[in-house]
Amino acid sequence: MPRIGTRKLYHLLQEEFKNDGIKMGRDSLFRLLREEYLLIQKKRKYTATTNSKHFMFKHPNQVKDLVIKRPEQVWVADITYIPIAKGFNYLHLITDAYSKKIVGYEMSDNMTAASTLKALQVALKGRAYCDKLIHHSDRGIQYCSTLYTDLLKENNIEISMTINGDPYENAIAERVNGILKDEFGLGDTISTAYEAEKMVRQAVEIYNNQRPHLSNHYVTPKKMHEQSHIVPRLWHKKGRSTLQSAPPLVPSIIN
Repeated sequence: MPRIGTRKLYHLLQEEFKNDGIKMGRDSLFRLLREEYLLIQKKRKYTATTNSKHFMFKHPNQVKDLVIKRPEQVWVADITYIPIAKGFNYLHLITDAYSKKIVGYEMSDNMTAASTLKALQVALKGRAYCDKLIHHSDRGIQYCSTLYTDLLKENNIEISMTINGDPYENAIAERVNGILKDEFGLGDTISTAYEAEKMVRQAVEIYNNQRPHLSNHYVTPKKMHEQSHIVPRLWHKKGRSTLQSAPPLVPSIIN
């Protein structure tokens, strides 16, 4: 995780600091990294991957102001581009809104519904709970297609979509896209599609199982997904309506 944020890096280093007798607070670590030119500058890039100008039925937003209390209450889906030397590949992602675990993904050289469907099939295969589940996405043609919505209905999954195309209506999915591209190098131009696929596989594995997640009180997405008593932190801009966490509780420590 060469581009992990300083707060998460400090969390991971605390035990080593203690064992080695190093006294360093978080702000001191920030200063040290800045002095050594080790702070990562985020790159601002944007490529549209959503085509919502189509005749297919668009489902209403069912997760606006919804209180998120457990894993597999809401899945959020999105597609992001992966730049390679000869153009773009596309990463189709499904993320659990509570745990932030990537539960399904598919890398492809296209944005067809058939490719997006493969990510959903992976998520369904690994589903761990049988409670009510909502699938939330933008209004892209892939998610509105009969091929995709039929599979959701067959599995008794309710369908929710953004209304105004505002990225804050699917903020968790957008955030996961940013983490993979900024921290794991998937936003940089990669030499070949084979190399990109290998990097994606490694990134998802490390993100789910090793990377402490700030919204999870530094618990990894995998461990967060295995329980339901920790209340996720809520991050949103003032005045924006997004998925809500339950009332604050003291998080339990998971080893």
